[in-house]
Amino acid sequence: MELLEPLVKILMINLILSGDNAIVIAMASRNLRQDLKQKAIVWGTLGAVIFRIAFTVIVMYLLKLPFIHLIGGILLLFVAYKLLVDKEAEENSVKVGNSLKEAIVIIIFADVLMSLDNVLGIVAVSEGNMMLVIVGIILSIPIMLFASQFILRMMEHFPIVVYLGAGLLAWTAGEMMLEEEFIKQNVISGTSMELALLIGIIMATLTIGGYQRRYR
Repeated sequence: MELLEPLVKILMINLILSGDNAIVIAMASRNLRQDLKQKAIVWGTLGAVIFRIAFTVIVMYLLKLPFIHLIGGILLLFVAYKLLVDKEAEENSVKVGNSLKEAIVIIIFADVLMSLDNVLGIVAVSEGNMMLVIVGIILSIPIMLFASQFILRMMEHFPIVVYLGAGLLAWTAGEMMLEEEFIKQNVISGTSMELALLIGIIMATLTIGGYQRRYR
């Protein structure tokens, strides 16, 4: 049961953050014949997952350094804010591949550039558990291929999904920052203080991001 909660969080983070990756896959391969399009999607996604695993291992190693939990948490908070503020994906900015090789390369490298949010979320939730990291990355494969387009449509028609996703990311970011040794020793005085800080982080993120989303 103790693994169930982080697994559910990893699944939700992947669902919320894989929409842009799905757009990259669709746009990069849209000019190819149907048979080549399927190959580009499969091989591009597999290549992206391999690079994502390497990226995750590097991030897990970096988390052993001082203040990295704090920095990673702040970056993840920014991801939550961007999720609220960015209403539309920038599809026109995605390069289109005109050959199988070109489409695969575009998918792989675009995913590497865009996957920091997924990697940070998975690493934060896993708390150094490599099995959870591997499961999280494996789960990202079918999500990138199939489920993310559905989630994109849900987020377009039901804004509450965006707020729930941003709230989950803000909570995860807060937990990551509270893991920083300096904060543990100098800020947190008990579980009630920790809970108050987490709720404050979530409310601030949703309030500021929600205001920007409404009036941008």
